[in-house]
Amino acid sequence: MFKGFRSFLLRGNVVDLAVGIVIGAAFTAVVTGFVTAFLTPLIGVATGAVGDFSQNHFSVAGTTFPYGAFLNALISFVLVAAVIYFFVVVPVGRLQDRFHPVKDTPVAMTDCPECLSQVPVAATRCAHCTSGLAGRPGFPAQAVQTR
Repeated sequence: MFKGFRSFLLRGNVVDLAVGIVIGAAFTAVVTGFVTAFLTPLIGVATGAVGDFSQNHFSVAGTTFPYGAFLNALISFVLVAAVIYFFVVVPVGRLQDRFHPVKDTPVAMTDCPECLSQVPVAATRCAHCTSGLAGRPGFPAQAVQTR
């Protein structure tokens, strides 16, 4: 029983996931600090406020609604999402495009009914036995091209 549990824990996916979560938590702290220290005060400068809306509220029938806390959380979320997108997602996407270019999509293949060789589904003639394929079951009826 413990041997199976040990092999589960030491499997590559579990360890990779654990490392990803720890790095993600550390990165979240860095991004949140950046947003709190630099971007939220810039919002305050742009709006003419302090940048901290947590004290804003309104009351209805003696009940207080602290909408400022929600506003702070919303601004923080949008700014964190923007920082992650522009400073992580976009650069990593460019790196992946540079080092792992998109490969051509494979052509759908099927067997030639005459010689059983692999031929593209859109073929009108088999490249191996030269039999006509247009209109046969499994092949589209392509128009015959005249030269």
